[in-house]
Amino acid sequence: MMKNDKYTIVLDAMGGDSAPGITVHGAAQATLESPLHILLVGDKEALQKELHKHKYNSAQIEIVHSPDVITMEDNPKSAIEQKPEASIVLATKLVAEGKGDALVSAGSTGAVILSAAKYINRILGVHKTALAAIYPTHNIQNRKDIFSLLLDVGANIHNSHHDLVHFAYMGATYAREIKKIESPTIGLLNIGAEEYKGGEKLSQTYAILKSLSELNFIGNIEGNQIMHGLADVVVTEGLTGNIALKVMEGMASSVKHLGKIAYKQNVLWKMGLIMLSGGIKKLNSVTDYEEYGGAPIFGFEKMIIKCHGRSTHKAIKNALKFAAKSVRDDIPGQISRYIADYEYNHAVNDLEL
Repeated sequence: MMKNDKYTIVLDAMGGDSAPGITVHGAAQATLESPLHILLVGDKEALQKELHKHKYNSAQIEIVHSPDVITMEDNPKSAIEQKPEASIVLATKLVAEGKGDALVSAGSTGAVILSAAKYINRILGVHKTALAAIYPTHNIQNRKDIFSLLLDVGANIHNSHHDLVHFAYMGATYAREIKKIESPTIGLLNIGAEEYKGGEKLSQTYAILKSLSELNFIGNIEGNQIMHGLADVVVTEGLTGNIALKVMEGMASSVKHLGKIAYKQNVLWKMGLIMLSGGIKKLNSVTDYEEYGGAPIFGFEKMIIKCHGRSTHKAIKNALKFAAKSVRDDIPGQISRYIADYEYNHAVNDLEL
């Protein structure tokens, strides 16, 4: 690992709807703003062609040729086996072999997670990795930014109560180190505020989280409270987390659609929307996912950042810088230490019983 924040980030340059144009552009821009070193994995000829279009620091970019790519139409599990030289597979191997400190990809989520699971070690004690989502809230806690973290949102379907506790540690570490929140609030997504709600697994999770003094657990969070920002970290299973995330995305799309309909209705609506346009633009800049670049996949010994398939070059650039910052702050290492302590204390308590 290099000193002075000059970490090596491996970028799956063929992943994403507009790759490699967008990914290369983002990488080029990142070299002008940060000392990080980038391994661009993809078709060498195509990547060189795209690099010629941009200003960049050539000493900070290296191309690793990959003759194949896993597309969104491919079955991730089959494709990893059938395309061993696909960009995401080679990128993951580079990180696993220690040739890169972190991985960034805007490609197929399934391919990223399955490739990482095959080649990169999980943190000791972690049985399930977690895909996180960074989403805007009403910011009831008056944080410096309005984003909270929801996990897991799809890496798994179901989890044990110990997995959910692990997710709480993962999210808390991220919020404390990356967002610089001294004591991030942790909420458990459930169907009611009472600690016995949601069945045996969620009630067990509630009891454990409540007993852990190092976590600022505030109790259950109901579906209609997710967007309030009561919790900096919302813990849930992959199935419910994915549904919650898709509902939020659907709501955002519906609001835009309703605005278009309203604009066509009458002059007063048009005037109102025109007057609000400046504020809407400011709101968009605050809630723009591009500022974070991508969402972390927690539970591996190496940091993995999953970008949206529709990412812009700005999002890719910020994801690369976010990955370097995560390596600098040793997010996987800190998560590992917290979970090791939790697992040890859990084992001791079981022996005492």
